[in-house]
Amino acid sequence: MKSVHHPRLCLTLVTALTLTGCLDDGGGSNDDDTRTGAVNVHGFSGVSYRTASRTGHTDAQGQYQYYPGETVSFRVGDLTLAEDVPAKEFVTPLEFFEDTRQKLDNPGTDDEGLRTHTLTEQALLSDNALINLTRLLLALNWEENLKETDGIELRERVISQLNAALPDLTAPIDFSVSEAEFAHTGSESEPTPSPANQLLAAICFYPEDDELCDAPPTQSEIDALPPRPENEDDRDPDVEYQEDLENKRDSILEARRSLDDFDREAAEDYLTRELNAITTTYGNRYYLNNETASYSPSDTGIKSVDVRRVGSDTGLAQIEAISTRQQDVVVHSFDWQSATVDYFVAGASGGESEIVISFRPDNTYRWIRKSLRVLIR
Repeated sequence: MKSVHHPRLCLTLVTALTLTGCLDDGGGSNDDDTRTGAVNVHGFSGVSYRTASRTGHTDAQGQYQYYPGETVSFRVGDLTLAEDVPAKEFVTPLEFFEDTRQKLDNPGTDDEGLRTHTLTEQALLSDNALINLTRLLLALNWEENLKETDGIELRERVISQLNAALPDLTAPIDFSVSEAEFAHTGSESEPTPSPANQLLAAICFYPEDDELCDAPPTQSEIDALPPRPENEDDRDPDVEYQEDLENKRDSILEARRSLDDFDREAAEDYLTRELNAITTTYGNRYYLNNETASYSPSDTGIKSVDVRRVGSDTGLAQIEAISTRQQDVVVHSFDWQSATVDYFVAGASGGESEIVISFRPDNTYRWIRKSLRVLIR
């Protein structure tokens, strides 16, 4: 049991995100103790994974199988994304890199004095390697514009082209270089695009027989054709003109993707959306045994509110709580083992407060918040 002294008096309440879906673990297990994990909530489909016990590809929901205690490595075709990441229910790109993974266990403290993982997550979004990897993954998604509720779809057609292009790049893809170097598209002084952009230029995101997947016509091929007559009546519909081949070349080149189309802001938005969705998934599994409590001013005995989990033991690793109006309601103590917060009424009739409870479930670095409204009648 931990006693609380001098809690802060103000709190900006964070509006809970809503996420439809099942409220159970989501990391379900089979009779042989196999667990199901996923890369992000909405997943990466088509990624190769390897654990000590099995290999395979993530399914349409981005899920993979593992045993507790294993690590997992991920690849897109022959391109390595991450190696030896601790396997668990949700893995995010922040955990692909050891440096960022270690920092996730150090929560920040918000203006109300409560610990939160979100400050750490947001600070880590400035990591170059993380942003470079995320930009490339967004660019490799089959659909150019990723919807908020969709995962990244890595089709076999894209992966086969990626594997064919990798040996011909001027250098291996290195996520650790600066963002400018990683996304370089070519310039007068540095005409060669970055390896990542070379890779994207070699991939056609259309069906194989689509004209946009053809090699763009060369200038010599264009020059070998007659120019289009200015008078429309003089044009032969069976003749291909220079302008026709120029238009075809331009269409093919415009259909090619570049990292310029998937900037840092897009990567940060995607990562933030997925991180918030995971927190919401965890949060939906927990509830308080009471959401509103009402007492008379004379009822000053110790009261309790419990954190509970849907369909399972609560299983907390840490807990803390504050009162938003200590003059009306005082947090007396809290205990992670019993998942309980004790408090008492200290104000006059008409007073009220919210007890904000922040807790970290087992097996995650994430902190969840729930609130109890206390009224004095």
